[in-house]
Amino acid sequence: MRRIIGFGILALSILSACESEHSENHHSETVFTATTALRVDTALSKEYVSQIHSIRHIELRALERGYLQHIYVDEGDQVKEGQLLFRIMPNIYKAELEKSKAEAELARIEYENTKSLADRDVVSSAELAMAKARYTKAKAELSLAETHMSFTEIKAPFGGIIDRFHVREGSLIDEGELLSTLSDNSEMWVYFNVPEAEYLDYQERLREEHILPVQLRMANDRIFQHEGKVSAIEADFDNETGNIPFRATFPNPTGLLRHGETGNIIMQDKLESALIIPQKATFEILDKHYVFVIDEEHVVHLRELKVAHELEDLYLISGGLLEGEHILLEGLRKVRNGDHINFELKDPKAVWKELKLYAE
Repeated sequence: MRRIIGFGILALSILSACESEHSENHHSETVFTATTALRVDTALSKEYVSQIHSIRHIELRALERGYLQHIYVDEGDQVKEGQLLFRIMPNIYKAELEKSKAEAELARIEYENTKSLADRDVVSSAELAMAKARYTKAKAELSLAETHMSFTEIKAPFGGIIDRFHVREGSLIDEGELLSTLSDNSEMWVYFNVPEAEYLDYQERLREEHILPVQLRMANDRIFQHEGKVSAIEADFDNETGNIPFRATFPNPTGLLRHGETGNIIMQDKLESALIIPQKATFEILDKHYVFVIDEEHVVHLRELKVAHELEDLYLISGGLLEGEHILLEGLRKVRNGDHINFELKDPKAVWKELKLYAE
């Protein structure tokens, strides 16, 4: 029995030695590709879900009760400031206006006649004062009647786009009833939420740059052609989410953006002298990132990395690797920690041009 065990151990030793010799021979024949980490100035893109609003978006409501006599525009029309949009049947208000005009004219004549008599000391100054008060009251009632008459015409307070109608011609509408909405889309306000840590970083940038430029990725995944800027930051953080709302302003000369749209705000964070390596030179073990570092003796060593940010096909490294150290780029699954290999060094800039793969 002991002889059998002894022969087994001998066989395993011979097999292990053969595999090791085969591995060394294989590595000696294989030329691996390596590269180095590179320090560059770059920009890190961060995206935030956003809501798009018109710079002015208001409700158009009836100021008087009555029948909607006429609608002068259509849904989706571009209107100008002061343009007539709706008319409420003005018959009653027109009659009241004519009555007020007549009463104001009568009060004026009475006042002027009384003043003429008062100048000749025919009537007392008290009677003149009463005539003047009646005239003043009549003018005020005329002004009120004119105001009520003007309420029968709903005009655009500014230029913009008319939204869906909530009433139709001939409808009996109440005072304050919603007729439609009006949006000024010459500029757009885009709201997005920023975490507290990133807010502090952006405040530092604001002190240095004064303006934070941003881009807008629209719902069709295209970038809006005009650049925006952060124009306001709200006062308070949301205690539940830890975020604070930012507002960016975008010009909208062609009217492409509309109130209520969604998109993603893209903010570029400038990074100076960032250490970057290809993702394909890394691999993961239990959610940690590793590379094979090649020393001066051509021996590979397993090294854990600290990944600060993930870029497209690249990792921005904050620890675990030094600039200029050689790292294995290809064949990561063919070597083990401590293996001796032959390799050729490839310029990192040339590697970046060919990158289309992600980490193994």
